[in-house]
Amino acid sequence: MSAQSEGNYAEALHNYYEAMRLEIDPCDRSYILYNIGLIHTSNAQHTKALEYCFRALERNPFLPQAFKADG
Repeated sequence: MSAQSEGNYAEALHNYYEAMRLEIDPCDRSYILYNIGLIHTSNAQHTKALEYCFRALERNPFLPQAFKADG
């Protein structure tokens, strides 16, 4: 998450995609998907951001921050 907070979105996306490959817990995966959505929001890729927020909610319907798709 350090890369994301520093604005290095390419590195952060790489790290999140790697985390998705390794993580098996649906709840933890939902947070990863949500954070990927936040990066896409920061890059003005709103359709892609919504897609990731919906995917996060599919895995964890109790992820309240995902209901606010603009981060």
